Amino acid sequence: MEKPNSLRDTLTKALPTVKKDPQKLAIFITGGRVMHTGTDALSFEYAYTLRLLLLDYAGHADAVMAPVVGWMKRNQPEVFDNPERRARAIRFEAEYLNAKAIDLQIELELTEAVLARPRPGGPTGALNLIHKNEPPPPLAILQAEHWEVYLRDEKLAEWDYAPR
Repeated sequence: MEKPNSLRDTLTKALPTVKKDPQKLAIFITGGRVMHTGTDALSFEYAYTLRLLLLDYAGHADAVMAPVVGWMKRNQPEVFDNPERRARAIRFEAEYLNAKAIDLQIELELTEAVLARPRPGGPTGALNLIHKNEPPPPLAILQAEHWEVYLRDEKLAEWDYAPR
């Protein structure tokens, strides 16, 4: 599974507190399953709930949600096309630790397709496993950009967006 590390990289780049102390971000996978169509091919799909936990976070929630939504638009774009899936795609809970800090838990519904293809020049039965990239949605940003998000005059987060 490649999406958990991709999301960790995005949040580490976007949030100074995580960049400074990576232990404040924990990522878990729950409810995972593997789906296969029953064909002769060994291609399959992971489907799981990714749970991220941001510990003792003293920043604004928007600074976390903006890069998460941007990451989801790039890595799981089809969830926004369906109202039912959209309503469950990104969920969160927060525990207020004091007046300045929270533990923020976010859950994302994710899938990853893995294609099994014969290995060129390899022995019979040798396969390459290829994690299929999500196709870009219509009107996707296809060039690299530097993104910054602000709440009023306060910069909450910044990161570099690089299309695949």
